[in-house]
Amino acid sequence: ALAANSKPRTVQGGAVFTTPFAPNVMSIQIMLNTDGRPLNARIELLQGPNNNKQVMEIYCEDGMDRPFFVVVETPGDGNVVRIVNTATLEYPLAAHVEAFVIDNNRNIATQGAGLQWS
Repeated sequence: ALAANSKPRTVQGGAVFTTPFAPNVMSIQIMLNTDGRPLNARIELLQGPNNNKQVMEIYCEDGMDRPFFVVVETPGDGNVVRIVNTATLEYPLAAHVEAFVIDNNRNIATQGAGLQWS
């Protein structure tokens, strides 16, 4: 359902795709696929500048028949997901990244997340 409901981001071989998430996002869903070529990637969950919380190395012989899907918990503030295509330029991948669980009861403005205007 993720691939059908979201627009993919093409990540060329050797490129990096980074996306931040709001503090009220409790988990995210990620799907990586290709057009039938091998899938080589690394998914990193960062909290703060270059502070790796989780790292996943992914390899798949055929990213169309066997796409990679994962749900990652993102507790705390300042979470960023970085997707690195570790393959060469000839092997792009499509990355779908969306929030999975959102805590609507968490008031972002009062908990010091993001910019605050006074």
